[in-house]
Parts: sequence; structure tokens; C-alpha cells
Amino acid sequence: MIGRPRSSRPSGGSTRARRSVLGALAGVAALLATGVAAAPASGAPDTGVTTASAQERALAFWTPQRMREATPLDLLTVDRTDVRAPAPRKGKEAVVAPSAPASAMGPLAFPHRGGAWSGGGAVTKTAGRVFFSHQGRTASCSGNAVTSANKSTVITAGHCVKLEGAWHTNWVFVPGYHDGQRPYGTWAASKTLSTPQWTASEDINYDIGAAVVAPLDGKKLTDVVGGQGLAFNTGYNKAMYSFGFPAAAPYDGEKFIYCSGTTTRDFLLSSDHGLTCNMTGGSSGGPWFTQFSEATGTGLLSSVNSFKYNFLPNAMYGPYFGADAQNLYQSAQSS
Repeated sequence: MIGRPRSSRPSGGSTRARRSVLGALAGVAALLATGVAAAPASGAPDTGVTTASAQERALAFWTPQRMREATPLDLLTVDRTDVRAPAPRKGKEAVVAPSAPASAMGPLAFPHRGGAWSGGGAVTKTAGRVFFSHQGRTASCSGNAVTSANKSTVITAGHCVKLEGAWHTNWVFVPGYHDGQRPYGTWAASKTLSTPQWTASEDINYDIGAAVVAPLDGKKLTDVVGGQGLAFNTGYNKAMYSFGFPAAAPYDGEKFIYCSGTTTRDFLLSSDHGLTCNMTGGSSGGPWFTQFSEATGTGLLSSVNSFKYNFLPNAMYGPYFGADAQNLYQSAQSS
């Protein structure tokens, strides 16, 4: 049996702990361009609520120095066993259209196993770094703003909002982060959410998280940076682009990195998408896009950076967005 993760350690710092996890992810819906949709019946996502005073403390807490010193949260790693995870719960294929404005950029190489994104486009505003406190230390992940009814929803990995039974604190999102700069401000979470399967047993196939961020200077998140689209239940073996802010060697968290290629379905322990990609700790929660346009930097968020096998260090895996992923999105955008 695949066990739960035993501990989280910084990548590229102290000795890396082997991590085992269990899983089966899913998510879907018939969604309008506004992101409003009826979700299929399933368990309600679990949430962590942050008070207004705690949000203010989080914004004050995250100084530029603390951001530079934040330790990247490991990508989860999974060990080989004989057990196969159950298949994701599926539904009808559904799409939420991007609300990010299209901006021109030049073509890049496809496929690509990892390097700095130089194309520009909407993704440089919607994607960003996530910072939080975990087990007495500061840590970082990645995330992305999406089209949503509340204009305030960020999608990330489940372990970037809750790990080892505890919701992260001091949780903030910094869209468009680069080289220590915060061009669109720092947005504090009023609520963080994850799938019931992740919060109950850290089931790796359901490693999806979301955050609802409070307005900043009277404005809502996607009114400032735009929002990417989403896609649910669209199948496997897709051309995808993965983005994130890896902060463990050879990366340092200051650059926006991408990988691209045609995904495969994990044939070992999970039901995840797999992609050749050398991103490291800190990239967890970064978006995977289908139908991504290099010309505009817009696409449909269809997975997130989640885990790597110890014995396949150059392969990244991300959860399949099926029915439970849609429930999570619906709960977040309705908050």
C-alpha cells in the first residue's frame, strides 16, 4: 500500500526524505465562460478560513527578505509498490474560458524539459509564487489565478494549502513574481481549500488545492491580472505546458520556468498525467495548460505540478482534473 507522506523537507537543503502517498484525483463540470457551473454530487471540499486580522498579519509578515529566505516545499515523491491507485471519478468534458487579456509573444520550442519562460503573454501575470508558514518555517509553492465568479480564486496543489494534517498559515499569492519583484502586489488568502480525499488521507491523485484571496486596494485579483481558463475530464495524452517557480537547485525561485510536451498517463501508482520536466521543489502547484497559446499566453488549466518518483527524477506528474477537481473549483469560486 502507498503510505501517507511522512515529512516535508526543503529541496536542495537538508537530506531529502523519501515520501510515500496514496491517491486518486478527479474533477468536471458544464461551465460557462464566467466560470459558473453546477457541480456533480460528491463530498464537499474541506476549507481553512483566515480572519481579516490574520490576513493583515500575513501581509505584514511577508517582507522581501522572508520571501527570499523561504524554503521551497518539496515536490512530493512516491515510492514503488505493487498497489495501484483507484481510477479517478469522471464526468462530462467541460471548459471554462480564460478571462485574461491576450497579449502577443514569440514562439518557443516544443517540447521543452525545463527552462526560463521568455515568451511573455498573459501567463506571466496570472501565474505566481505562493508563500506560507509550515511546521515553524517559511515555505514556497506556485499557483495560478483562474476565471471565477468571485474573481478571487487561485488554483495550486493540495500540499501547498495543507500537509500532514495542518492548514498552512500566513498564506499569500504573488502573481507575476520575478527577480524579487511583486508587480501586482501580495494577495492574502481569506480561505484555503482542498479535495476531501487530500485532506483526509493525502491521496496523491487528489493533490489539488485552491485559495480565495481578499481584495487588495479595493480591487479583486482577476480584475488586476486576468484569469486563465480551466478544463475538466478532457482525457490523457495531451499537449501540455507546465509552469512554476522552482526554488531548489539548480533553480532559485526567482525565475518563471516552463516545461512542455505531450503527456502520458502514469502506468505505475497513480492516475496522473506525466510530463518530462526537470522543475524542482517550489514549483508544486504551478499550472498545467491544455490548448495553450504561445501567441497570447492563455490556456486551459488542466492539472498542477504535484509529485515525482524517486527513480524518475526528470518526470513530473500532475493530477487528472475530474469531478472532484470541479467540486473544489466550484466551492472556491462560490466563496
